[in-house]
Amino acid sequence: MMGKTKRICLLLLRLLALGSTVSAAIVMATSHEEARFFTLSFEAKYTHTPSFKYFVIANSVASVYGFLVLFLPAESLLWRLVLCFDVIMTMLLTSSIAAALAVAQIGKDGNSYAGWLPICDQVANYCSQVTGALVMGLLGLLVYLLLLLYSLHSLLDPLLLKKP
Repeated sequence: MMGKTKRICLLLLRLLALGSTVSAAIVMATSHEEARFFTLSFEAKYTHTPSFKYFVIANSVASVYGFLVLFLPAESLLWRLVLCFDVIMTMLLTSSIAAALAVAQIGKDGNSYAGWLPICDQVANYCSQVTGALVMGLLGLLVYLLLLLYSLHSLLDPLLLKKP
């Protein structure tokens, strides 16, 4: 009974990871707004920022991986390989969120030393959408971190608590 409960919890965590990474990728990919500032007109779009593109790609890769893992049988020996891919996905999501958060912070607050002005006052909907994508991406990262810790504990048993 306990094994079945663990499998259900693992499935729910993997579904949550899939849902949050898919949501993060879609919300960021659809972020777009045009604004006018006096006579200047500009467009805010995720494709104008390389770190936002990287964020979309990383979350898309994690989404495809998360979808494929759902179909892996519980008895498969490939779960040891899943541990390696969980590490890769966690690192990929961590780096993409770090890059996107850095750019989002500059967009929100600007950088007076570099002479960069904040843009979120002019494109508030765009900034709100980017914030939502980052929150979903962070949730996906946290779930992948939990999955990684669970995989390390159950597959490698680092404390050697299992009896032979």
